[in-house]
Amino acid sequence: VQLVESGGGLVQPGGSLRLSCTASGRISSTNVMGWYRQAPAPGRARELVAVISDSGTTNYADSVKDRFTISRDNAKNTVYLQMNGLKPEDTAVYYCKWVGLIGTYWGQGTQITVSS
Repeated sequence: VQLVESGGGLVQPGGSLRLSCTASGRISSTNVMGWYRQAPAPGRARELVAVISDSGTTNYADSVKDRFTISRDNAKNTVYLQMNGLKPEDTAVYYCKWVGLIGTYWGQGTQITVSS
């Protein structure tokens, strides 16, 4: 399974961005897709941002609830993350993750920087 991410960049506090991640290869219909992030500070672990199952069940980190929305288009094997009200503490590398019957796969990561 290959994952291609897009949509990162530099944005001012309070701004919005949308990330996309498209999966290709041996994709099973039963899967969970999601976004994780890793902040630049030394020792920071990769953390959950939001995930969505193939049936549409979602789960969010408390820090992004009411600001971020995850969605997916199963026909396109694509997951989206709409991020509104961005804060400097959202600055991180964002990784797409795909979990299915054949295993777990990660994207290459896309940088998001929130700064004025």
